[in-house]
Amino acid sequence: MTDKKEESKGLQVNRRDFLKSVGLIGGTLALSPAFLAACASESFDGIQIANWSLYISDELKKSFTRDTGIKLKYYEDITDNSEYFAEIQPTLADGSSIKRDGIVLTDWMCNRLINRLKWTQELDNSKFTNKKNMISTLQSPSFDKERKHSAPWALIPAGIAYNIKSTGKEIKTFEDFLNIEGSKTVLSEMRDTIGIIGQAEGVDVEKATMSELNPVFDKLEAYINDGKIKGINGNEYVTDLGAGNLAACFAWAGDVAQLSIDNPDIRFVVPESGGMIASDNFMIPIRSNKVSEATEFINYFYDPAISAKWVAATQYISPVEGVADELIKLGGGAAKLAENPLVTPTEEFLSNMKIFASLNEKDEEEFDKRSLDIAGAN
Repeated sequence: MTDKKEESKGLQVNRRDFLKSVGLIGGTLALSPAFLAACASESFDGIQIANWSLYISDELKKSFTRDTGIKLKYYEDITDNSEYFAEIQPTLADGSSIKRDGIVLTDWMCNRLINRLKWTQELDNSKFTNKKNMISTLQSPSFDKERKHSAPWALIPAGIAYNIKSTGKEIKTFEDFLNIEGSKTVLSEMRDTIGIIGQAEGVDVEKATMSELNPVFDKLEAYINDGKIKGINGNEYVTDLGAGNLAACFAWAGDVAQLSIDNPDIRFVVPESGGMIASDNFMIPIRSNKVSEATEFINYFYDPAISAKWVAATQYISPVEGVADELIKLGGGAAKLAENPLVTPTEEFLSNMKIFASLNEKDEEEFDKRSLDIAGAN
């Protein structure tokens, strides 16, 4: 039997596993930070960056060093937020270096490292001249209001996907989603699921506490119990939606962008009450002595021309303004991506997206417990 805790892990592993399985972009072997730290050369005078798999091309790694003169060791250490935290926690708590000058983690984990544990350093603002290119939606999240400690690496929008052949009509609202015939599921990443349902219930999900979110969990349980929602999915929805086994589901825009290439019956909509957006964010851990060089790394990828090459290589959504124009300049398949709102979303698309609230430690524990309870019952 599948461990429900494994099913309820965050979206990032699932998203990457999907892309890797369909052969869209290549990855490399992920090794633990402890192993890599042991192998790292003490004489290395460049920067060492930890990221998720499939998040950068080899060519862009080379061009960074060529254009900046900064040597780079780049590791695909990160496969899950919680697992990576468990690996680096003893070292950072002991006051030692994890031998990484930059790490990329998701919003809620950023809140833990930046605010609760204070295990990050401020970016060097003098080296982050391209910060002005950050899209407005992401400039002031609750976990880092002035973006002093973090910069988004990639965007992950969540909304509703549906198969128009199955539904027979368009979906515009969460109420439409509930009322259509056919099987419907929501995401195992509960910050997205509770965020979408919460907005439909009038909850300000960017500031909410568990006292406001518990009634939303109650609603979700009721929808599942009365059959309006069939259950909870990770990326399994990709296959079922394409095959017509699901009429509609909560989904991530990046997956639907791939599905809709071969199946134009698959649609994605941000419900009128609002969708959710998360980011994986670049941060500099404490004990790194390469703050300026690490900031130059993220600054490099905030150049719209460089970010366009990154989008063309990875097909993830960039946090940088002006990427669509640069994709058009690249021509070919890259130019086609500029026409896809699920890869290069418009400001209107992003304006109806919310970033989930940064919960305090007690609320986060309660949130995780309720999430696991629901996942375990389905």
